Amino acid sequence: MLSKYVLFGSVLLGGVHGHLFNYETIQLSNNHLTKIHPKSLDSTSLFSPRQQQQTPKPLHGRCKTYPGDLLWPGKPIWDLFDLLLGKGSLIKTIPEASICYPEWGPRHSPSQCEELTKSWNNSTLRIEDPTSIRSILFQGMTCMPPDYTPFFLGRKQVNCSVGGLPEYTVNVTNVMQIQLAINLASNLNIRLVIKNTGHDFGGKSTGKGAINLWTHHLKDAEFYPEYHAAGGEEGYVGPAFKFGAGVQVYEAYALAKKYNVTVIGGEGKSVGFIGGYIQGGGHSPLTSIYGMAADHVLSIQVVTADGRFITADATQNTDLFWALRGGGAGTFGVVTSMVVKAFPRIKTTTLTYNFTTGRNFTREKMWQAQRAYVDGFERYADLGYYSYYRIRHVSGELYHDMTSMVAPNTTEEEFRQVMKPLWDKWEEIGVPFSPVIRELDNFSDAWEMAFPHEVWTWGMRQASRFLPRGVISDPEKRKEMMDAIKGVSDEGANILMFNMRNPPGSERINNAVNKAWRDILGFAIMFVNWNVATDSGGWVETLSRNLTYEWNPRWKKLTPGSGTYMSESDYIEPDWQESFHGDKYGELLRSKEKWDPEGVFYATNAVGSEKWELEEVIMGHLPSQNSKLCRRN
Repeated sequence: MLSKYVLFGSVLLGGVHGHLFNYETIQLSNNHLTKIHPKSLDSTSLFSPRQQQQTPKPLHGRCKTYPGDLLWPGKPIWDLFDLLLGKGSLIKTIPEASICYPEWGPRHSPSQCEELTKSWNNSTLRIEDPTSIRSILFQGMTCMPPDYTPFFLGRKQVNCSVGGLPEYTVNVTNVMQIQLAINLASNLNIRLVIKNTGHDFGGKSTGKGAINLWTHHLKDAEFYPEYHAAGGEEGYVGPAFKFGAGVQVYEAYALAKKYNVTVIGGEGKSVGFIGGYIQGGGHSPLTSIYGMAADHVLSIQVVTADGRFITADATQNTDLFWALRGGGAGTFGVVTSMVVKAFPRIKTTTLTYNFTTGRNFTREKMWQAQRAYVDGFERYADLGYYSYYRIRHVSGELYHDMTSMVAPNTTEEEFRQVMKPLWDKWEEIGVPFSPVIRELDNFSDAWEMAFPHEVWTWGMRQASRFLPRGVISDPEKRKEMMDAIKGVSDEGANILMFNMRNPPGSERINNAVNKAWRDILGFAIMFVNWNVATDSGGWVETLSRNLTYEWNPRWKKLTPGSGTYMSESDYIEPDWQESFHGDKYGELLRSKEKWDPEGVFYATNAVGSEKWELEEVIMGHLPSQNSKLCRRN
């Protein structure tokens, strides 16, 4: 039945080995797209709400279409949609925690609810749900296990609703399904969101009344020992991988080990490799030697807002190719796969340790130790090193743990020699730490051992800022910066710190990565935690407002002209266009207006999102995904 809508075939991606995955060959032809796209509704539309209607636009108000609106599809349309997708591919949203609530009828199971409550912070389990996300605060926390019900949001009783989760999910298994979903969303003005893993701090992969494209099961991958890239100044010829949209970092690294090469990916195990990670730029434990993950993309397959399935590379659709490499995800199109460079296998040494303040190790000594470490940031980064560590408030003390310091192309002996001056200084201070150092013959194994699986947090907010080379290399400015970092810690914030650089020459790469990335020696994140069940709304709101309006401005004042990483930033980052994109924002907005003039794709703080607003807020200042998305007047 579906064959009349499908064009089967295989096309070259510009490289001699490039080809489409099987799921990418199942697609609507341009002929069918012309017939069903909103701009051509004088022809029969698959999802026209009225048989004789010429265009739905006059019926579209300022807001997206929501349940109860005139254009919201009835059950026959959703049934037809499911049939066209492939029966069973359309999933009506049922929140995970609905098993905890009697009003959900047969799903209610106290024993299963107890197990869910115990595993609620397990990111692996949350990723396997069609709609679960990490930024559940901005979704509205409308269906939590009862122990985690957010009383600070003013809930008077424990209940469960779909809230800010999408209304329906398409379990994507081929390109045609993406095209059909875009067609339905375009014709009926329904919000469209994209989720792979939900490892998202900014509420980009959720939204009330939306159709959700769940790309998590597009796990195809292929290794090319010698890939010939299409065009480009460098004329790359060498090893490469093609990864499907659902491939996660741990899967990409495992494949790199299998084929005896290295790929540039994130430190988080569950992160989706080619979604928000690469499209947002993508920093890595290997950034100090190889730059950003987006710097190594050779070709992109993407479905655009008009439903076309196209290739973007150095010779075709070059503006889209430029924008998708660092300009942000969820706003230009739906990426189905990417071809990325692979590099030679490298030996890697890692370091982990932790220590905490106490009777014999005061906070003053802890910060003295931190300053001594940051004094070496320039040297470590220029050697190609990377580090990711935390300073957190735990049981009234400060707990510092080095999640991992990574030294590529470095033996354990060489690494110990480099670190000896710092460790000698720490011994003088009296730092109680026992370093765990491992040398491995490949990066994938080193990463697997050094980086633990991240938990799924739901009671936190964050903000962040780059630390430019000019700030870190100047002793006086470095002291001011460390005073500011210590200051927000003293007032209740927790700290995450990264030490890395972008290698010389990376600033000449022509992609959308923020120029501020090319001049860093550090990246600092502040975050606040609260108890969702016991902390008052006033206290949580104070912590949240402090991040945006009190603490992060101090860091910004000391780093003029710099920016921050869109994927790990403040949900309400002021002047986010400048912070995330710098002087590249104008070109990005032109690409957005060219490829998506009707605003089919929206993501919070994504390119073009300033034309839209969410109608309600949480705690008086945080836009709520559990509200209507409307065009600004």
